[in-house]
Amino acid sequence: MNIVGSKVVFTIDDLPRSRHFFTTHLGFREVLDTPDLVWLNRDDAAVDIMLHQRDLERPPELIAQPVVAFAVTDLVKESARLSAEGAPVTTRLWRSPWGEWLMRLTDPNGIVVELTEWIPPSGA
Repeated sequence: MNIVGSKVVFTIDDLPRSRHFFTTHLGFREVLDTPDLVWLNRDDAAVDIMLHQRDLERPPELIAQPVVAFAVTDLVKESARLSAEGAPVTTRLWRSPWGEWLMRLTDPNGIVVELTEWIPPSGA
């Protein structure tokens, strides 16, 4: 098998609000926009995001909490930018003892976006 691309698909209740979250705060752009589906990507190595409108006539399915994790550069700067924009930060920037910086945002449909940056501890 040779994987030539990847995307993460989320089935959500409010398509416009998630589209706005990913394009406004995380720099994604629309590749395809239909009434039931939005395909988003970036020019860097981020995975494509596909937002699919849930059929509101059917009851929601019980699924695991979705999390998308992005390794980024200069997370301290990004954290300040996101906070200034009023992005929905749900875990404020913190640094683990092993050197990982981490913060989380949660979009209006409950999609958790984790931003991380590895910075080795001093003396390592």
